[in-house]
This record gives sequence, C-alpha cells and structure tokens, in this order.
Amino acid sequence: MKNNYTKLKLSILLQTMLIAALTVLVGGFLLNYVVEGIYKDSFGDTFVRFMELFHMEEQTAIDLYWGLIGNNKVFFSIVGFMLLFALFFYIALSNLTKYLDQVGDGIENILSESTEPIHLITELKPIEIRLNEIKATIRRQELEAIESEKNKNDLVIFLAHDLKTPLTSIVAYLTMLDSHPEMSVEERAKYTHISLEKAIRLGQLINEFFDITKFNLQQIELEPVEVNLSMMLEQIADELYGVLQEKHLSCEVETIDNLMIEGDPDKLARVFDNILRNAIAYCYKDSTIRIDAHIKWDDVEIVFENQGPRIPGAKLQTIFEKFYRLDDSRSSQTGGAGLGLAIAKEIVELHGGRIIAKSDDEKTRFVVTLPMKKEVEESAENEVHTRSRRAFRSGTGRRKKPKKNPRK
Repeated sequence: MKNNYTKLKLSILLQTMLIAALTVLVGGFLLNYVVEGIYKDSFGDTFVRFMELFHMEEQTAIDLYWGLIGNNKVFFSIVGFMLLFALFFYIALSNLTKYLDQVGDGIENILSESTEPIHLITELKPIEIRLNEIKATIRRQELEAIESEKNKNDLVIFLAHDLKTPLTSIVAYLTMLDSHPEMSVEERAKYTHISLEKAIRLGQLINEFFDITKFNLQQIELEPVEVNLSMMLEQIADELYGVLQEKHLSCEVETIDNLMIEGDPDKLARVFDNILRNAIAYCYKDSTIRIDAHIKWDDVEIVFENQGPRIPGAKLQTIFEKFYRLDDSRSSQTGGAGLGLAIAKEIVELHGGRIIAKSDDEKTRFVVTLPMKKEVEESAENEVHTRSRRAFRSGTGRRKKPKKNPRK
C-alpha cells in the first residue's frame, strides 16, 4: 500500500512547485518595481512626511527610515517572499483538502445503506480500493450476523415446539394414569414407559438449550495433557452400549495399542461422543459402526464409518456450521440442535487438527485428523504392527466392564 501513492505524491509535488514558482514571480516583480523600482523614492518620501506629522524632524525621520527599512532590505525581502508563499499555499490548500473531502465521502458511503461502490479521484485509487474492501467486509459480516440470528431464532422456535410436544404427551399420559385407577397392570406399565420416554426426550431438548447458551457465551479453552486415544475410543463406544443395543447396532473399534496424543481429554471425548452419536442416529438398523484410529504421516487419523443414507455433497459443506441440521424429519427424531458437529469442529481445530465428512450411497465417514508429538510418533511406529479390535454389539451379549478413565 505504501508504494501505491505515486500519483498523489506527484500531484502534491507539482502543486508545491507551482506555488513556489508563483511566489518567485510575484515576489520578484514587487522587488524590482516597488522596492528597487520607480516607487523607491516615493515610498521613502511618504515615510518621512508621515513621521513629520508626529512633529519629528526631517533628518531624524530619514535616519529612522534607513535604520528600520533602507538598511534591512534583504530581511524584508525574505519576509515578503515567505508571506507570499504562505498566502499562495493557503489558497492552494482549498485544492489539497479535496483529498480529505473525498476520503470523508468514502467513509460516509460505508456508513450509509448505499449499495453504490466508492469512487475517489485517481490520486486516491489505493484508498478507494481499501475502502471498498472494508465496505464489502462489513456488509458480509452484517449478512452473516443476520443469517446467524435468523437460524438461532428458527432453532429456538423449533425447540420450543419440540419441548411442548413431549410435555403435552407426558401430561396426557399421567392424567390418564391418574384418572383411571382401574387400568390393567399391562396398560399402566405401557403408558408409564411411554411417559418415561417422553420425559427423557424432554431432558435431551433442555440440554440442547444449555448447549446453545454455552456455545455462544464462552470461548472453548483447552487443558492439554497426554491422552491414551486407544483407551478413550474404546471407553466411549462402551459407554454407548445401551444406545447401540436399543437400536440393534454394533460398534467395532480398531486402534494401535496405547496410541498416545496430547490434548484436552474432556474436549476430545466430547468430539468423539458427538460424532458417534450422530452416526448412531443416522445408521441403518442391524448394521455396524466402525471406528479406526491409525497413524497417517505425522498425524493421527480417526475414522468413524457408518452405513446410512447418503448425505448430498452440498450439505456436506455446511454440516459443521452452527445450528445446522440435516433435515427436519431427522432433527425432530434425534433432537440435535445442530451444535454437536459445530462444537466438534471448533475443538478439533483448536487442537491444530481438522475434521471432514464424506458420504456415498452406502457409507458415511467422519475423519478427524490430530497432530502428534514427535516422540509419540516414533514410539507408535514401533508398535504399528500391534492393533487391537473390540466389538460392542447389540443383543444379549454382556456389556464389558468400563476401562480406567483416560480423561484423567
């Protein structure tokens, strides 16, 4: 930007040179024709006659003239040239201040609602480009803020409606149970179970509101420690055994033994839990979810794969945005506020990693990439041949005992 003001510099230089030349011409004319010219004696005589009006003798007046003016011609000439230069420069300032006026008009254009681009004179072209960039940035941020607020308002309305639905059902079923004491044990158990399911659903929706509040009112801060990633993934799958069983799903975790990384265990656990829950929500019944953690170049790559409906390419680009949900029918069933994957993305990026989603006709994959420390990488390479696989299946299988908490 500093080297783009050549025209402005030349314009100011030319105007300054013009002022200097005009000062020399006018000053030279006055010096030759007033001070040194035909009016020299007349000016001296006028000075003497003026002083005689104050009863000063003629010789004293003449001596005063030469003492003050006649012998200081060079001094007064310099002062005269400076005064002329200042006068002409002041007159020229009205032309120079047009630059400030132009910049002021550009700023007014930014502050106004005008959609017209900012146009400045040629000398201020770099400022014109920069002001237009600022204007475009401000407009884009305003549109993003409006869109974000609209999404949030729509979400609140949607969740408020969803809150009302299970609450209405709970009240209806409890009223039925209360007003029909003669109801059979089987029917009473049935309606009690339905009421419990609705109450659990209501609790999930309330938690969504807490997530919205926390996500918007606080920054996520990391507390990194050494984490056993292998153990963490196995534990998360183990903790969701009940959900897997309910949906007739199985989950397989395949990792390198004792795969260690540095990160915030609680935050990373939330990432993996959100992704796995998302996979469970949109997975075909009686299918298997696979989690694979391995070393890829200098990073650790964790892949969550589930069999389910294909996610369109356009929606894959927005799936990690705040308050985004794949579609209304799914969201009404799963209750997600569209924050889980957005929060997961932010946590992964704070760890210096990245998260992407891929989907085809049969499988959807969420790929999380996290950096690993050099010494951890060398240790893991020595164990790359040692891999473990654990299955967390539905059905009548016994739930495995949870492992030691890797988050501590």
